[in-house]
Amino acid sequence: MTDLLGTSEYKAIAAGLSFPTQAFIDGGFRPALSGKTFTTTNPATGEALAEIAACDARDVDLAVAAARAAFEDGRWSKLHPGERKETLLRLAALMQEHARDLAVLESLDAGKTIFDCETVDVPETIHVIRWHAELIDKIYDQVSPASASHIAMVVREPVGVVGLVLPWNFPLLMLAWKIGPALAAGCSVVLKPAAETTLSTLRVAELAAEAGLPAGVLNIVTGSGSAVGEPLGRHPDVDMVSFTGSTATGRRFLNYSADSNLKEVVLELGGKNPCVVLDDAEDLEAVAAHVVNGAFWNMGQNCSAGSRLIVQRGIRDRLLDKVRAEAATWLVGDPLDPAIRVGSLVSQAHFDKVAGYLEAAQSENILFGGRIVAPGFIEPTVVETARDSKLAVEEIFGPILTVVVVDSVDEAIAVANDTEYGLAASIFSANGRRALRGARALRAGTVTVNSFGEGDVTTPFGGYKQSGFGGRDNSIHAHDQYTQLKTIWIDLTDHAAGD
Repeated sequence: MTDLLGTSEYKAIAAGLSFPTQAFIDGGFRPALSGKTFTTTNPATGEALAEIAACDARDVDLAVAAARAAFEDGRWSKLHPGERKETLLRLAALMQEHARDLAVLESLDAGKTIFDCETVDVPETIHVIRWHAELIDKIYDQVSPASASHIAMVVREPVGVVGLVLPWNFPLLMLAWKIGPALAAGCSVVLKPAAETTLSTLRVAELAAEAGLPAGVLNIVTGSGSAVGEPLGRHPDVDMVSFTGSTATGRRFLNYSADSNLKEVVLELGGKNPCVVLDDAEDLEAVAAHVVNGAFWNMGQNCSAGSRLIVQRGIRDRLLDKVRAEAATWLVGDPLDPAIRVGSLVSQAHFDKVAGYLEAAQSENILFGGRIVAPGFIEPTVVETARDSKLAVEEIFGPILTVVVVDSVDEAIAVANDTEYGLAASIFSANGRRALRGARALRAGTVTVNSFGEGDVTTPFGGYKQSGFGGRDNSIHAHDQYTQLKTIWIDLTDHAAGD
């Protein structure tokens, strides 16, 4: 585990950072063609950090042209797999060398706690890049069952120019989830970071160039969704788009594809994820720790957050006592204080949205929390509701855990599945057969048993229903969405001999 510094040391690092502010296109930084900028702020303090290039469709055109040229001339797409691997490993090594600065940068830009950035986000980002790099020369193509007179090869080829659209909740980690397999496959990339969180993405672009990634292979276009994301989604020379974000915005990318060149689309979207605790669950202190971590990690700004606790009535009181005790240890405050577990929400607009749900919770049974601590900061809140309450149905994306009490296993599964989403779920039971039956019955892409989690880089991540579309992040399966399958049919008949 990373050795954490003190608050004053992190603040000293923050004071010494320089911020990249321009779009990164064709191997270099450049201002938006319009000359316009937008302000990125530290959501924990409201302090302006930098003026970032506000790109538009013209900058997207420039980036796509650079990516297309790089793809077609083969400077990356036709490079030997071992050489692509070595380049990505150099990038991972440079990120490791600058890991602490990246962690502080991420904390400043997103309001994330330095604890999470140092112990989870940055180490996992580096690990993901390394993992996909190492996989490059270990994925084999196939030969189909054949007759004596033919050979049929099934080979993978990079899909081409891909657009990657990132969310603001995990800027570095989602960057790694997407550029890892995309670059490993040999694609060229045009990447749009969220407008709220651009700084760490631009820093990685600098490090990628230093690692030797050829110009035009990784392009970063900064700006709003309407000015950059939509033109990228509609661009006729983009072959595929991978988007992580809200379900509403994900729908738009399907429309953009339909209205343009039928580009492939992969969507990782929202969730209202159930945590089912059955009445035979053991070690309720450990269960409570998983429940609280699942609900409040990253201030609940997590598509796989365990935001619905569904508990059997027989252990309701005992479990909720322990949940309250555990939640009390999650301190709210300055994200650069390593003792803090709950930082600020990412923006004023998002804070206002979550505060609206907090206001709605006042008419429910609040079991813990329920207060706005300071502008941008909401304390962990646990509220008991009916299963059809707005709080129990809608994705809040903040530190509010809803509790629904049920009387049976069947009711627990029915309540868990009663949602338009299906990203993640967890189930707690000391009975292995009961737990596995429940895990099979839960309609979600990832189900954890007796724990909260998302699996790891080796396991596919994505959802059922309105939580996902078209593919999976993570694991070897992530490479499928950045490649095309080609059949090469070889006729071995000796026609000259008349065979």
